[in-house]
Amino acid sequence: MGRIAVEILPRDEASLQRDVEVLKKYPRVDCVNIPDILRHEIRPWQAAKITQPNLPTIPHVRAMDIDLSKPLPMIDDFKKNGVKEVLIIAGDPPQDMLRTVYPTESIDVIRKFRAELPDVKVYAGLDQYRSGIREELYRAERKLQAGAAGLFTQPFFDMRFLEMYADLLDGIEIYWGVSPVLSARSKGYWERKDKAVFPKDFEPTMAWNVDFAHKVIDFIDKTGGGLYFMPITIDIADFLPQIFTEA
Repeated sequence: MGRIAVEILPRDEASLQRDVEVLKKYPRVDCVNIPDILRHEIRPWQAAKITQPNLPTIPHVRAMDIDLSKPLPMIDDFKKNGVKEVLIIAGDPPQDMLRTVYPTESIDVIRKFRAELPDVKVYAGLDQYRSGIREELYRAERKLQAGAAGLFTQPFFDMRFLEMYADLLDGIEIYWGVSPVLSARSKGYWERKDKAVFPKDFEPTMAWNVDFAHKVIDFIDKTGGGLYFMPITIDIADFLPQIFTEA
């Protein structure tokens, strides 16, 4: 069976604990993925204090937040909380112009993690909508050569597009992104901001999104790899019962 990760947000300790209790009801959920949301005070590697004892936790680290001239600032938290995996992303510029960021690239941070936390498995991001396929595959190859063990994609909405990437990335550990889109406005946002590709038969309904999720689950169970659920606009307590049966 393929591995399934679910993204939760580190709003506060109470919400993290609540989300963990929801996830524990579903045996198919293998791990939890925590993005770094700057408006929240808790960083993903700090949130692992609550999540890691229950589910393997994969925190996001934003490359632009890392000063390459200094040791990784989250080393102690990774070790203390027993975090064994990480997802390195480029990161979006902060809205707070006073926040310090660096011209650091994901490849630099992948190498830094491999050097300073060699026991931590490093994943990198793949954005299938960012540019041409050849250019994105080249970026992915550089990240893998730098030490990434696998890739997490942006959400897919079309199985044909996903299967094409699976063929091109055969032999590489991939977590295929899936995110419910439940309104025409949300679909328009994905198309405008992320240049996402939707199939002709797409419908912004729960039924369509659940059916697509089941298709991706069937795909990873047959081929290996993983699935990365990003509920984003819907509570996991409302979304997961549509996908899985409780224990």
